[in-house]
Amino acid sequence: MRRAAGTGECLPARFGGTAVVSVELAGSAEPAGSAVPSPLAAVPSPLAVEFDQREHRDDGAGRRRPVLVWRFPAPVRMISSAVLGGGLTHGSWVVNAEVALDYRRDDPARHLSEVAAELGLPVETGAGLMTAAEVRRMCSADDGGVRCDATVGLSYPTWAAAPEGLALPAARWRPGTVNLVCLLPVHLSDAALVNAVITATEAKSQALLEAGMPGTGTASDAIVVCCPNSPPDGQPPAEYCGPRSEWGARLARAVHTAVAEGTAGYAARWTGPLA
Repeated sequence: MRRAAGTGECLPARFGGTAVVSVELAGSAEPAGSAVPSPLAAVPSPLAVEFDQREHRDDGAGRRRPVLVWRFPAPVRMISSAVLGGGLTHGSWVVNAEVALDYRRDDPARHLSEVAAELGLPVETGAGLMTAAEVRRMCSADDGGVRCDATVGLSYPTWAAAPEGLALPAARWRPGTVNLVCLLPVHLSDAALVNAVITATEAKSQALLEAGMPGTGTASDAIVVCCPNSPPDGQPPAEYCGPRSEWGARLARAVHTAVAEGTAGYAARWTGPLA
């Protein structure tokens, strides 16, 4: 699938770095921690990453579900709203675990720690996301070396500025349904990382509104933005990542394309009421 402003596709997706990076996809019948190699692909970017699709043992209701894993050869800078490892930090991995729509656990951070440990990941060195969306339908888009990987599910769309007292689907924590993992090839300042979150969120909302969705997202969407830990050759970090800056514009287009693809796929599968 192609877009004039960038390239987009859904799984099996292409992942890469400064060199060719292996992409491993696990079949649903494979045991946890196993992987089946798929063809190699590359995207020009100094932020190398290896991507796996695995399974975890418990989706919150005692069933096995897929989990997506991004591994970096060296720690990268991250800013995220992840339930595990969120904030402004450094990390060597990201996971996006699929769970049941009627998620029954009240300890998602601990649950994600268990998933990370099961996958052999050092628990304190990464970011963990959850979603009720089908992670095997993840959509990816690249624009000028910037990539966005999006899992999109819209069972509970909502407007950000909803009226006070609006009834919520449930009082307990609910797994996010639009999760974004964004990779930029340039070192961003702290302020630019915050700006990147704003830009990505605006682009996500734009894609949803263009698709006619009744909301700007879901009540618990999550995002992780990653960039190199340090600038090359002593160069200063990028100070801006708004939608009209060089790197922010690329990020916005990548997010918009990935979310638009994911939203179109979701709408095609669910033709009934969204809530």
